[in-house]
Amino acid sequence: MCAKERVDEDLLEDDDENEDTQEGKFLTFQLNEEEYGIEIGYVTEIIGLQNINVVPDMPHYIRGVINLRGKVIPVMDVRLRFGAPERQYDERTCIIVINVKEQSIGLIVDRVSEVLDIPASEIEPTPELRKGRSNRFVKGLGKVGDEVKMLLEAEHMLFEEAAEAELTK
Repeated sequence: MCAKERVDEDLLEDDDENEDTQEGKFLTFQLNEEEYGIEIGYVTEIIGLQNINVVPDMPHYIRGVINLRGKVIPVMDVRLRFGAPERQYDERTCIIVINVKEQSIGLIVDRVSEVLDIPASEIEPTPELRKGRSNRFVKGLGKVGDEVKMLLEAEHMLFEEAAEAELTK
């Protein structure tokens, strides 16, 4: 085995170890006094609010786009995506930048809380409150002590309407 192959093999092993260290970790944040979490593997950074440029003909929950170090990123107000009332932004409001399927997007949240380890054994499935359907954005309910964190399904938040449009064709 040549030196390059050993280096490549070592890098691959490091990637596996890195993935393992992120498994079960969730960035938690608040919306409307409720606690939510998103898998840390999707999160690229947390930034303060910036000037948001409005783009016409976008869904109501897409507030516009920001220029983040030369990259244009759409910004979604998660409150509006969930159908919650709009709220005045304050000094704790921030943007969580995530990357899902090579698409970066900023999520506006009321406040970021912390990174938590929530093992799979402490995650319950989302209850089916409507016949045959569970909550489309929540992938599970994480039990942390005597609290419950709603763990989000990032792909559904971003791509659900596009998938539904394909199904109706």
